[in-house]
Amino acid sequence: MNDRYELIVVGAGPCGIAVGAAAAKAGLECALFDRGAITNSLLSYPHYMTFFSAATMLEVGGVPFTIPDAKPTRREALAYYRRVVQHWSLDVYQYEEVTSISGEQGNFLVQTSKNDGSVYDHKSAAVVVATGGFQTPNYLDVPGEELDKVKHYYHEPYPYFDQKVLVVGAGNSAVEAALEMYRNGVRVSLVHFGNTIDRGVKPWVIPDINNRLDRGEIPVYWKHRVAEVKPSTVVLRSEENGAETEIQNDFVVAMTGWQSDHKQLAMLGVSIDEETGIPCHDKDNMMTDVPGLYIAGVIAAGHNANKIFIENGREHGHLIVSDRLAQSV
Repeated sequence: MNDRYELIVVGAGPCGIAVGAAAAKAGLECALFDRGAITNSLLSYPHYMTFFSAATMLEVGGVPFTIPDAKPTRREALAYYRRVVQHWSLDVYQYEEVTSISGEQGNFLVQTSKNDGSVYDHKSAAVVVATGGFQTPNYLDVPGEELDKVKHYYHEPYPYFDQKVLVVGAGNSAVEAALEMYRNGVRVSLVHFGNTIDRGVKPWVIPDINNRLDRGEIPVYWKHRVAEVKPSTVVLRSEENGAETEIQNDFVVAMTGWQSDHKQLAMLGVSIDEETGIPCHDKDNMMTDVPGLYIAGVIAAGHNANKIFIENGREHGHLIVSDRLAQSV
């Protein structure tokens, strides 16, 4: 491990790896630190998920993403991003969490800690925060949410066979989870505060979910919210008149989205827009209003995680590295 880097990247997801690859290509000393594994957020995705985007749109670092089908699976993406790390010989430190960042441009001190309690200091001219948008679920904030039956991540249907499962939400994650569970013997239902599925649901999924809902194969509670979770039931409250309905329930799968953690940025003095949650930054180089501190990937989208994906977030690495090279001239 070097004593000093030109760039330290906080987060080793696809967009963080893209920064590392751009730095390696430019000959800049760079290290990536992640509190989990490489592409840790992808590990939380459904096990049998297929990406919406074509493989070519997920490429980073000039490494071809070659697969027989047009759209990659989660498993193929996990293998691909590890291949990028190996191709560019990136210094990635997994399970080493960044606990504090201090200093100023040209002389940042980044402190990290490992699971065994050991603590390390690293120096860097600049820091890139690329921690993604999946650190914290959007909680329901209702009584009973702390029960073990409430899940904020969905991986596969098999633990829920022949169980009464309520899926909360009507976006891609909620709809696909509900459909997969329905087809694997789960007694699944859906609740959403709106009166239709979200507009962003994948076009080829819409007829499928609408047919299941129209036929009552997946019962749906439109214009309702979860009011309380109990050990064997869930209380739903109408958005229109406040009337409550209590239904039998074994599990709640809350697909209500996730959000970025901006605490570290705020502690460093980065301005965060209260309404949008977007950190103040220059879109031309991704530098925040704290000199030498950059952001990359989904964290730049604020509360709207659907605004930045791997497809456009991967370009942030080139912008950041180009800026660092320009400042060194």
